[in-house]
Amino acid sequence: MMFRYEVILYWSELDQAFIAEVPELPGCAADGNSYQEALQNVELVMQEWSETAKDLGRPVPQPRPRLMYI
Repeated sequence: MMFRYEVILYWSELDQAFIAEVPELPGCAADGNSYQEALQNVELVMQEWSETAKDLGRPVPQPRPRLMYI
């Protein structure tokens, strides 16, 4: 499945890992030892997030245009 959500990637000193967060899917985040690994992991988590929401009868938000954070 192809996801079109914005992903925020950053290095976490606390976790000593790259973190990939999906702001439009509450609680959807993953980590990895590299950018690539964090992105691969968050793609799996997005799939699981969507499946769980559907199983629970909850809506899966439509991707929005680029989000802006300050």
